[in-house]
Amino acid sequence: MTSNRSRSRSTRCADGPPVNVVEWRRCRLLESGFDAALADTLASTAGIDVHALLALVDRGCPPELAARILSPLGTP
Repeated sequence: MTSNRSRSRSTRCADGPPVNVVEWRRCRLLESGFDAALADTLASTAGIDVHALLALVDRGCPPELAARILSPLGTP
């Protein structure tokens, strides 16, 4: 029961920082206005700089455009 409780807590952003790096990235993106599907994809893509994404969004760039700007070359 303890392992299930700690697993479910790591998937929610509001209960503190998650331990898993991908989940941390996902939470930061969700909190910045990215939709869930895009946040999932970006969080699990190693070539994406989440801090750069967040900086663009903080400057007023729409999340979808920020993702396109920072997507690795060769991806649509």
